[in-house]
Amino acid sequence: MNQIRQHFRSMLFVSLGCFLSVASSADSQIPAIRVVVNPSVESKNISVEQIRRIFSMRQTAWSNDQAITVYVLSNQHQTHKTFSTKVLGMFPYQLDRIWNKLVYSGLGEEPIKVQSELEMLERVSQKPGAIGYVMQLANDDNVNIIKVLGE
Repeated sequence: MNQIRQHFRSMLFVSLGCFLSVASSADSQIPAIRVVVNPSVESKNISVEQIRRIFSMRQTAWSNDQAITVYVLSNQHQTHKTFSTKVLGMFPYQLDRIWNKLVYSGLGEEPIKVQSELEMLERVSQKPGAIGYVMQLANDDNVNIIKVLGE
């Protein structure tokens, strides 16, 4: 009976190890999200808390009082889903609720929705103070990548 328990435990640990290995390799296959800003934005780093405030439309100006224009993709876009969950730590529907509450209460506006990552890059590059996100960045010198610092 002891041998059976020991064998079961060793099989359990092997299975758990395989699962963790697969899970970590799956995470490493998730493309990196890049937060992009207009070159007029002076910041090179941004905290997770600050990026949450910006994308939930609670922070509307950079530290130099320049207005922030927020661009987002549709809820169905895979880049938006990944950005919301991996960077902001919330689901797209939670962001929608925050934006809807601001709009319907008259306390704020929702971000500007764009159709593609290419449009995101174009709009961010043209609007001073703008911020957005992409997975694909094809050597675009018209935007700066801002580093998101962990909590």
